[in-house]
Amino acid sequence: MKVVIPGGTGHLGRVLSRRLGDRGDEVVVLTRGDAPPEAGVRHVRWDGRSAGPWTDEIDGCDVVLNLAGRSVNCRYTRANLREMWNSRIDSARVVGGAIARAARPPRVWLQMSTATIYAHRHDAPNDETTGVLGGGEPGVPSYWAFSVDLARAWEREQRLAGTPRTRKVALRTAMVMSPEPGGAFEMLLRLTRLGLGGPVAGGAQFLSWIHEDDLVRALDFLVERDDLTGPVNLAAPEPLPYRDFMRALRAAAGVRIGLPATRWMAEVGAFALRSDTELLLKSRRVVPGRLLEAGFAFDHPAWPAAAADLVHRTKRPLRTVA
Repeated sequence: MKVVIPGGTGHLGRVLSRRLGDRGDEVVVLTRGDAPPEAGVRHVRWDGRSAGPWTDEIDGCDVVLNLAGRSVNCRYTRANLREMWNSRIDSARVVGGAIARAARPPRVWLQMSTATIYAHRHDAPNDETTGVLGGGEPGVPSYWAFSVDLARAWEREQRLAGTPRTRKVALRTAMVMSPEPGGAFEMLLRLTRLGLGGPVAGGAQFLSWIHEDDLVRALDFLVERDDLTGPVNLAAPEPLPYRDFMRALRAAAGVRIGLPATRWMAEVGAFALRSDTELLLKSRRVVPGRLLEAGFAFDHPAWPAAAADLVHRTKRPLRTVA
């Protein structure tokens, strides 16, 4: 199977391209810059905004998995927010155009989206059918609406693309937990080992997550299931409050103490890390309704066992360079 991954040099792209390449798929990563060589992966240059020779890779491929977009793990300055928006919308538009013009278009276009599209809430889980989209919740910072607006626009760009011969799926993805360096799990585990893995602002906010194994298996499932289109939540079926999430991670890491942090401490920490507190404070209670209804079975449905597995994997070397 030939898989083209626009924007595949970030953390999630490295996870997926490594896994797909290791099992023998032909993986082509579209990148705007230089990338280190990687076994089983070919890198092709693009600018993320306009058509070019890279479109030849899409013509005749089996799957397009579009991950392109500036990381949200940054300070929410005006310039960064503009780059987040443009990089996602422009890349989705140009990928859709390449698929539309292809003589042999891919059979499926998997477009990255985000679980952040749902409302900040504690009362009930959000699935694809009954979930409440965010943007107007009371009692939260007004700028959180930007993330929701961006997610809506991102999905709309894919939905409106004229690709009648290609099935389209929007991947509303929770935090991906992987031992691959540079991701959320590495950061949370480092905080835990420093004794800082306690609740933040009380810890009642829900954290939705998915183990990297289940992410890869879910993507394979979506490729094979021709009846699944539109938004699909990629999240484990058991989201849990942040305080419980970190308690399980401490247990897996063998750390007894996790100092709590107040909201203002989180603000200071986010500023120092050049990030934003929305990533920690927004309650994302998201469940995989459509995957479960379609018969997908998670290998890692519960966080305590998943955390133990991931901590164990951090002690094993990763193969990333050819």
